[in-house]
Amino acid sequence: MKIFNKTNIAALFISTAMVTTSCEAVKNSNNQQRGTVIGTTAGAVLGGVLGNNIGKGGNAPLGAVLGGIVGGVAGNVIGNRMDKQAKEIKETLPGAEVERVGEGIKITMKENIVNFGFDSSDLTAVGKMNLDKLATVLINNPDTNINIYGHTDSRGTDAYNNSLSDRRAASVKAYLSSKGVGTARMMTMGVGEKDPIASNDTEAGRADNRRVEFAITANEEMINDANTGQ
Repeated sequence: MKIFNKTNIAALFISTAMVTTSCEAVKNSNNQQRGTVIGTTAGAVLGGVLGNNIGKGGNAPLGAVLGGIVGGVAGNVIGNRMDKQAKEIKETLPGAEVERVGEGIKITMKENIVNFGFDSSDLTAVGKMNLDKLATVLINNPDTNINIYGHTDSRGTDAYNNSLSDRRAASVKAYLSSKGVGTARMMTMGVGEKDPIASNDTEAGRADNRRVEFAITANEEMINDANTGQ
């Protein structure tokens, strides 16, 4: 499976940041307003392939999926809907880290929120309980695509960690599907140990790296509705 490295992902966010900071109005705007301004000034720069990831929910790195821009008035409408959904997720699942990125939502669930049996892809009771809460929000907001990313710490070989993270992401998808989230909306990707958010030299750092991340983006129906002003 092809994995984009952190340099490529960082470049996507840097590109977005450069456009965002080029206008004082964007600096002082909320997420909804930012959708319109960024879309108008940067749609031609960052649309194309990245925009297709949002429309199709492709199996792509998180940074690329969330880097896509719909733009213009449609981006404004989508941004407003994503603001509301992000707020709902925060209220429903307070232990998760919820960020608005571009016109999408990034959710990080560390192992205290979604965890698995040791060296396993079997969800624990706590993990299932928290995914139940997330499933409720996802079902209530059906017009989105959901990319699910599994991460491991650095213990073990690259090949084993890639396989384990693949299986864990697939396990989350299967569980959400069993709770009524449409399977076609969800794509999975195992990142293994390639994108740590903390040092693997300590147990606390390794625990942070063992996580599941979600990229929630507008599906084709939401984009079409936004374009028609619905």
